[in-house]
Amino acid sequence: MTTPARRWIAGAAAAAVLLAVFAAYLNPHFVFDVANAVWACF
Repeated sequence: MTTPARRWIAGAAAAAVLLAVFAAYLNPHFVFDVANAVWACF
């Protein structure tokens, strides 16, 4: 695989992960559960 193709695939994968994270944060229950999990670590 060539370097530009690999860079494009990596960029597309990173964009997909970011979109999935932003979509998950549209659900307030998910944000609350994550906040509780982080708080439980302390």
